Amino acid sequence: MLYLVTNRLLVQNRNFLDCILDAAAGGVDAVILREKDLPDAELLALAKILQYRLGKLNIPLIVNGNLLVAKQTGAAGYHDGFHHFAQFTQECRNFSEKLGVSVHSASEAEFAAANGADYLLAGHIYHTASKPGLSPKGLQLIKEIKARVDIPVVAIGGIMPDNVEELLEAGADGIAAMSYILTAPNPGQAAGALKQRLKPLSERNDLLDNNSTMER
Repeated sequence: MLYLVTNRLLVQNRNFLDCILDAAAGGVDAVILREKDLPDAELLALAKILQYRLGKLNIPLIVNGNLLVAKQTGAAGYHDGFHHFAQFTQECRNFSEKLGVSVHSASEAEFAAANGADYLLAGHIYHTASKPGLSPKGLQLIKEIKARVDIPVVAIGGIMPDNVEELLEAGADGIAAMSYILTAPNPGQAAGALKQRLKPLSERNDLLDNNSTMER
């Protein structure tokens, strides 16, 4: 699974909505709408537009950090930070659709999994400009979490095509990207490059063989 986590402040000289939809068409499997500074009314309006447009592509919308907007939109999922989730666990568990939680340690992952999370975003794994001054957790975080939970674990933080394979080898069930896609000249191509790396090696080799045959 390839998740796109939004951040409109990263989008330069492009329409934010178009950027998301280009990425969706390029291979994104789900979009996490993470615009924490938007007022509720503006977030709700944006979420409704995305819910409609992504629905035409059969791509689920997940709303981050605003449970009311997630419910009002009829979103396919709600995503929360660990500390808020730990404080309002029961309220979050009452959400009827998919529930995701961001975690930064194996103990946080274990708590979230035991209290209703359907999937986890684990990170940040690599250096990323969105977390200045904070050391990355590295692949060991994925390995430790996978040893203690049995729900999907999605790696986030500094994700690029060149490091996807080692994330999968460490046990990640999927990846989530923000900067790599949203700052790319072509978000659709960037999403496609990541999605290609998520395919089993045998599938990638088959595709390369087929392309070589077509070229000849």
